[in-house]
Amino acid sequence: MRTLFRGALHGAGAADSVLVEGEVITWVGRGDPPSRPDEEVVAAPGEIIAPGFIDLQVNGYAGHDAAAGADSIAALSDALPATGVTAFLPTLISAPVEVGADFAATVGAASEAQGARVLGAHIEGPFLNPSFRGAHLRAHLAEPTPENVDVIEAARPRLVTLAPELPGALAAAERLHRSGIVVAAGHTGADFEQGRKAIAAGVRFATHIYNAMPPVHHRRPGIALALLLDPRVTVGLIADGEHVHASVCEQLLRVKGGGRVALTTDQTSAAGAPPGTYALSGRPVVSDGRVVRLKDGTLAGSAASMPDLVRLMARLPGMSLSRAISLASAVPARVLGERGLGRIAEGACADLVVMDVEMRIRLTMIRGVVKFRQPS
Repeated sequence: MRTLFRGALHGAGAADSVLVEGEVITWVGRGDPPSRPDEEVVAAPGEIIAPGFIDLQVNGYAGHDAAAGADSIAALSDALPATGVTAFLPTLISAPVEVGADFAATVGAASEAQGARVLGAHIEGPFLNPSFRGAHLRAHLAEPTPENVDVIEAARPRLVTLAPELPGALAAAERLHRSGIVVAAGHTGADFEQGRKAIAAGVRFATHIYNAMPPVHHRRPGIALALLLDPRVTVGLIADGEHVHASVCEQLLRVKGGGRVALTTDQTSAAGAPPGTYALSGRPVVSDGRVVRLKDGTLAGSAASMPDLVRLMARLPGMSLSRAISLASAVPARVLGERGLGRIAEGACADLVVMDVEMRIRLTMIRGVVKFRQPS
């Protein structure tokens, strides 16, 4: 099956056409392709053809909780293309290490799902600071002892979030990083110097920057500034207008640069669903349609979708839709070392979206197959 996309292309210079053959982009250029297509997708004026979005932190969506098992992860894979997400990391918040290992195995078994690509598990915890635990249960937190790290390392998750100031956490970060697992700092009370040591040990990502960590103070900058200033670190940003103020998102881009900011939804099963009570790794949370909280008012993930985040970022001073799209595609692909994803280029994976003039998803293609099309 050959599909030709014509229209404004994200990140492809003067080219205005993309040819997809099978699961791969085989040609990017102007005018007619070298092979006759079976189908054409033409972007209307004001629309843009972009790489599919990649979400590094998906707890759930549309009533499905990632922690509920293989069927829920498969349902997420089927549902997320409607939001332009073509690849994601199912995420589990703090649980006993054996549960985390089982979750990683379940996610691995779901990697052949036919919707959005399942790229591996994100295990958020249990090696977190109790004082910055947010919606994580205190009883599920643990220290990164060598024995606990053995269990997580053997499970081969794609990304692990930990608090680097915990006893043994720097050694854990070094071990996990050496094993090829992306190590993130999050739910942490670390100071600036502890943050620098964490980066030296192998931390390369910041889970929901600013949230569940000390604020940046001019005399006590904390780990957040260490993560922002180091060019080796990419920071995850929940740009939903609730977790981080839009002006702080603007400041973050000026300090960090767009190449090291990855939009992450941290969405729960309440995202894409009406207000009500939902589950976050089995724990009840309440959504008003915009914000998700525990019953005590603690923020507990988000109800946002990736287009919501792209839309907010695109409207910031000095930003554009094209730059905002990169934060949801090229940057998270780089975090995971996925060279075939997040870009429009010959040889890249045929994961594409078409966004309309209102920055809504009109069409999503994954592996060369249309998985979502907005009804006429």
